[in-house]
Amino acid sequence: MKVAVECQSPLLQKSLELFLAKYLSSSKKSDIIIRDEECLNERRCFYISTKEGADLLKPFSKSQLILALEKKYNELYPESTNIQSEDENTSERMNFEVLEKRIELLTKEYQKNILRAVKAFYEK
Repeated sequence: MKVAVECQSPLLQKSLELFLAKYLSSSKKSDIIIRDEECLNERRCFYISTKEGADLLKPFSKSQLILALEKKYNELYPESTNIQSEDENTSERMNFEVLEKRIELLTKEYQKNILRAVKAFYEK
């Protein structure tokens, strides 16, 4: 998901840029454009305001923002979410296997250390 931020409010602009640093892109290359003014004919527009009908109402948290943007992205590009979730599942399985092996090695090492300590205690 690539996001561009075009807000009239400098405070909102900077806050959104900090929240969405890893998603930022130019408005031409972005999937979603975040604005604090209503945009009528732009389907990629994500409207943030205190008014009813906004995609996200102020005040909001970073997690609320990310969730609302993901929902909007899924509405705009439903075909890409299936591909993305398959890639995420594969990488999660790989990461979990690596983690599992690491835990197993650490457990064996811990077991050896305990046995060494117990043997040392009883050999005195």
